[in-house]
Amino acid sequence: MRLRTALAALGLSCLLAACGGGDERPRPRLAGLILDGALDETSGLAASPTHRDTLWLLQDGGNGPYVHAISKRGSRIATLRVEGVRNTDWEDLDAFAWRDGRWLLIADTGDNGGLRRTLQLHVVPEPEKLADGATLRPAWSIAFRWPDGPRDCEAVAVDPNANEVLLISKKRNPAQLFSVPLRPTRGVATARLLATLAPPADATPTSTQADARRDALGRQVTSAGLSPDGRTLAVLTYDRLLLYPRSEGESWARAVSRPPRTQALPWLHQAEGLAWMPDGKGLIATGEFSPAPLVWLPANP
Repeated sequence: MRLRTALAALGLSCLLAACGGGDERPRPRLAGLILDGALDETSGLAASPTHRDTLWLLQDGGNGPYVHAISKRGSRIATLRVEGVRNTDWEDLDAFAWRDGRWLLIADTGDNGGLRRTLQLHVVPEPEKLADGATLRPAWSIAFRWPDGPRDCEAVAVDPNANEVLLISKKRNPAQLFSVPLRPTRGVATARLLATLAPPADATPTSTQADARRDALGRQVTSAGLSPDGRTLAVLTYDRLLLYPRSEGESWARAVSRPPRTQALPWLHQAEGLAWMPDGKGLIATGEFSPAPLVWLPANP
């Protein structure tokens, strides 16, 4: 098994390296490999603004309320328990700075069956020390509902300058962008519909039902993140990365109405996690199952 895994990693690394050819533009590359068998259902990823070369990872429903710190190479550093909350269906994770603090936002927003009337976002302080077995407790939680009934959502991004959380629906086509306040006053907030996401410029109608089903699955949104400068919304689907830049003072509703810059994903089995690197020059994406590659993607392909 170890030999097979090593050969797979080597093959993927060679494949990514070969993609560049004689072109000097930045290309996707293998950054690491998650081999820990306990981390086999990754659903959210975020780069730590506090700990150098560290990523935060969470797993979806069926797992405990844990966040895991891993290295950029994929090795587990520490596992921390989030007390007082359940992992009903954790689907995304973001790290952000706000009001002189550094925080992690956990999105308990998965709803495959379309049954949940109320969903939760939990905000926990990012720990200053990575102590395996330590505990965290939410500083606050955001309860919210959708304005027009239940839906599945696996992609969130915090916009700290606007004091809001952006959420993108998964299964509806085209995907829709919503927002909720980062710190609601009280009660259950109602998500506000901002816009529908413009599809890539190269999107073309399909000729067969099988192709249509495949393309519909590939377009489902599984993660999102806001660049460190707050100017680009990155959206991960099962088959590609979408980048929606915005101009100074422009709203996200207007920015996502234009076709995004896109790049196809190198092989990732069920791409689920996406994180901007602190330098803003690239992102890390990973898939759900172990072993899971950590693939670096350029922000300006």
